[in-house]
Amino acid sequence: MTLRPTPPASPLTPGSPAISDQEFGRIRTLVKQLTGINLSDQKKALVVGRLGSRLRHRGLASFGAYFKILQDPSEKAELQTAIDLMTTNETSFFREPEHFRILADHIRALRPVPFPFKVWSAASSSGEEAYTIAMVLSEVLGTADWQVHGTDISTRVLERARTGLYPIERSAGIPKDLLHAHCLKGGGKQEGMFLIGKQLRQRVTFTQANLIQPLPRLGPFDVAFLRNVLIYFEPPQKKQVVDAVAAQIKPGGLLIVGHSESLTGLDHSLVPLRPTVYRVP
Repeated sequence: MTLRPTPPASPLTPGSPAISDQEFGRIRTLVKQLTGINLSDQKKALVVGRLGSRLRHRGLASFGAYFKILQDPSEKAELQTAIDLMTTNETSFFREPEHFRILADHIRALRPVPFPFKVWSAASSSGEEAYTIAMVLSEVLGTADWQVHGTDISTRVLERARTGLYPIERSAGIPKDLLHAHCLKGGGKQEGMFLIGKQLRQRVTFTQANLIQPLPRLGPFDVAFLRNVLIYFEPPQKKQVVDAVAAQIKPGGLLIVGHSESLTGLDHSLVPLRPTVYRVP
């Protein structure tokens, strides 16, 4: 998942009530507590555009009334819906392709390769990154014992990821040989779609996890991808997330972050190998 604020919505969303500074402040604090994302004052339109539909659905006249619902322990489903709406998950197949070459080279250099070989897509979004990793592992390790695990804060995108079904235009980033080897073109009701092949899908699992909350024991992993999410956290949250993810990587394993990110200035024990690639001591 790449976790990030959604693009700004129009403040003139039909039927949406206005949001006061106080109401926005409460929702902004809640979003930061739950996701680590800090919404600036300029994101009021985002809140109105994303959550206004929920006010209409619930028959509410104000964001203050909606905030009270989000605080109700019996409204966990609504709270999750709000989280899903307030985060968008921008990703693509073979995004930042150099990282997948690094993954393949890392595996080829291992003597011996530890099995099962496990890779974590820690912000997996709708699954493109996890399935890209699976294609690389299939090409390098074949039918050996390897696994990919994807996590994300959004239940909505995880449901999509588990299907392995995508619009055909999303296949543009997949090399043709891998597309033909690992994907199926949809027909009938799935016209205009393509499906990740069963042999890959059965190697990839997805579960919900919030990176700024205590994580379940998912690993240990040989490699973890934590890309394009740290840029939306402030330094204390960055350190918290990096430490939590690194704790689930085997000694000698790799942590890969996005090209727009850096761990410079954070107090950590990881060994930098090259920009965006770190080794767990």
